[in-house]
Order: sequence, then C-alpha cells, then structure tokens
Amino acid sequence: MFAVYADAPHPDDPLAGLVVGERPEPQVPDGWVAVSVRAASLNMHDLWTLRGVGIKAERFPMILGCDASGVLADGSEVVLHSVITSPDWTGEETLDPRRSLLTEVHQGTLAETVVVPKANVLPKPASMGFADAACLSTAWLTAYRMLFVKSGLRPGQTMLVQGASGGVATALVQLGRAAGLRVWATGRSEAKRALAAELGAHETFESGARLPEKVDGVFETVGEATWGHSMRSLKPGGVIVCSGSTTGGNPPADLQRLFFLQLRVIGSTMGTRAELAELISFMDVAGLRPSIGAELPMERAREGFEAMLGGDTAGKIVFTR
Repeated sequence: MFAVYADAPHPDDPLAGLVVGERPEPQVPDGWVAVSVRAASLNMHDLWTLRGVGIKAERFPMILGCDASGVLADGSEVVLHSVITSPDWTGEETLDPRRSLLTEVHQGTLAETVVVPKANVLPKPASMGFADAACLSTAWLTAYRMLFVKSGLRPGQTMLVQGASGGVATALVQLGRAAGLRVWATGRSEAKRALAAELGAHETFESGARLPEKVDGVFETVGEATWGHSMRSLKPGGVIVCSGSTTGGNPPADLQRLFFLQLRVIGSTMGTRAELAELISFMDVAGLRPSIGAELPMERAREGFEAMLGGDTAGKIVFTR
C-alpha cells in the first residue's frame, strides 16, 4: 500500500530518512480495526521520529503520522485517538508507563490504511470535514488538555501563548477565545502575529516583549528560547503549562522566582479518549475549526515536512487522499 515512512533514524538530517513509497498491507489483530485514511496532519513528533527520538532503531521502517480521520469498512466516518495503552491498563491513558503514540511502536497514519484498537476510533461529526478532523487527536487534544484539564484558568483571566503559529499554539488561541479568556500571543514574525490575531488573540507581541501586565497562565511548547520570558510574565500564583520544548529542554529553572511568587509549572502530554470526545463535541457546538496552513495530497508529503523543518508553518499541515 502507499505510505510515507521513515526508513532509518537520521539524527542530524531527518529528511534523509523520509520515503514516499510502498509498504506491506497491515495485519488486523483481534480487537483492532482497519481505517481507510482520508486525511492526516503533520506534527513535530514526526520530525522527532525521523531523527530517531522516542523510537527504538529496530522499529524502523516506521510509517509516520500520529493522527488521522477516515472510514471504517462499514462506511462509518471516524477520528482516531493516537494514544495506545498496554493491553492490561485500566486507568487514564496518559498515565500508563507503557503507553505509546502511533509511530513509536505501532505504524502511523500517513498511509492508505492504518490499524488501531477499536477503542481508539470515535465518530466524526457530519458537520466536520476530514481535513479538519485530522488535526484534532494530537495538536488540538494536547491544547484542550493543557487549557481545560491542567491550567485551572477561568473565563475572564488572561493567558499567554508562546510561539502562536504552530498546531498546538493556534489551537490554544482558538480554544481560549471560545472559552472566554483574554488571549495574548507571541510570534517571531509579523505574519505569525497576524495569524494569531486572526484566530482570536486579543493582543499579540514580539517574542520576548515586555507585556502590559502580568498574566494568569502561560502555555509553553517552545522551551529554552521562551522559558525566561514565560517565568517573568506570570502573576504571583500563576501557572505555566508545558507540553513541548522544540528549542531545547533545559532552560534555567529560575527557582527563586518560582518559590517566592508561588508559581506552578505543570507538564501535560496528549489527552484521553474521553477528552478527545469532549473536544470534538465542543468544536461542533461552538463551530470551531482548526487553522490549516497547507493542505497537500499525501504524495507531496515531502513539501510539508520541509516546511515544518524550516519553521515555515502557519497552522496545521494536512495531507489528504
């Protein structure tokens, strides 16, 4: 079958391992289902996979893609939940120490067909297109959990989104605005700041700029490049929710500020199936749709990967079939 996959890890040149070609048809174990993929979106996680981060070398070749929307054999239109738990796990999916994300152990979604556990498919609303639905189970679910499960922020409070042009960041801007928070965002370029404003940010700022006042919460996916600014931007008792570190994972902790101002730093990873169902319902009711910066046929996947690697993103990159 047609697939976009990594043939081997390439830590210093990730696109050297990217192949657009053919892979064997997948087997369907008991309790799993085959989904004919209609759309899949690109995530930073895919570049980490190409580098060999979070995946054992013996698992290559690995089909890329963490999330997708598609159709079951009976014609049902579905959205995939990307977190795969161990067979005997009964608690919250994200706390399973043996959990994995598609492309870490199991083959991913950038293919004609992907195989997942039956519990990992959810109904796609008829009002939502396949391309929009393909953006939800990684970036939007991560943003939903950060804001509504982890942060503790309430309508009327002020949130700051760092680097508001990527998939998680743009989702945070839209979700925060829809939930009644005052949304501020930073961006490295005028175009990125304009995108954040278009999506609902009340004010935008250059990266590292002094803010008019302190905020209640900061949402971090950038890491070292913005961490100091995030810490300085918080009110006493404020919270940073972090789900990524694309520019590095070891910034100065600034412990004196942390304890003196009683700040909170909370980690957040993906989300649960129940949270994905809530997100889909919320988006359907509120009329929210992801910001898609580029929609390409899957055969042109390399173009999308090159754009993400070069930082040339303005919303989600989606591949369709």
